[in-house]
Amino acid sequence: MAEPNRESPKGKTVSLFVTCIVDMMYPQTGMSVVTILERLGVKVIFPMAQTCCGQPAFNGGNRREAARVAKQFLRAFDGAEVIVTPSGSCATMVRHEFPTLFAGDSFWGPRAERAASITWEFSEYLVDGLGVTDLGGRLDTPRKVGLHDACHGLRLLKLGRQARALIGGIENAEVSEVPDCDVCCGFGGLFAVKMPDVSGSMLQDKVNSITGSEADVVVTGDASCLTQINGGLARSESAVRCVHLADLLAESLEGQEAPK
Repeated sequence: MAEPNRESPKGKTVSLFVTCIVDMMYPQTGMSVVTILERLGVKVIFPMAQTCCGQPAFNGGNRREAARVAKQFLRAFDGAEVIVTPSGSCATMVRHEFPTLFAGDSFWGPRAERAASITWEFSEYLVDGLGVTDLGGRLDTPRKVGLHDACHGLRLLKLGRQARALIGGIENAEVSEVPDCDVCCGFGGLFAVKMPDVSGSMLQDKVNSITGSEADVVVTGDASCLTQINGGLARSESAVRCVHLADLLAESLEGQEAPK
């Protein structure tokens, strides 16, 4: 499916779509996104009526239920100038699946198309939308940073280079590629529930790739992958952990004076 026409997001207010899993499990990641955007002079608002984008139901084949949830998303973000989310999979749902979900609907179809056209994944917004790769961040100690390229973001949004560019702009951070960084971690939402043995095998391959690399920390852009990978790393008694890109960037800005 072709990408919608995309206007520049520069100078526009950002409506943050924080996603379910970040809201429930990683609220600090949402705060990290806000910290970074406000440091760049971006006005950020948080529509309180937001819930889920409907992706779990959609991936399970329950399109009617997914549409009901998606309609609440469209109501919550009605009038938004730009929508930014720290999740490649949720951005993909809005960008690629909303227009399909409401195709032929004279009321919801245009609203879905508009939402798709103004939705940006976090790293994509910074690098491709604002043209920012160097936030002026610095880590206290040198770290080799590996990456896990989450499936939806990599394959449908063409993400990957954006996160690497942002990490490359952090002093004391060195991108250290993890083997098979573009291979699925086995989460896949309902996939991990419906096919736990296959999911677990895929996770073990991912853990082996990480622990066999030189990475001190692994970065990803999806909290679901982060949860899956950290569970595997913890059970393997590895000292390496996976963090969200926004949290690593926010950490690098602690104590750093904002540009004038």
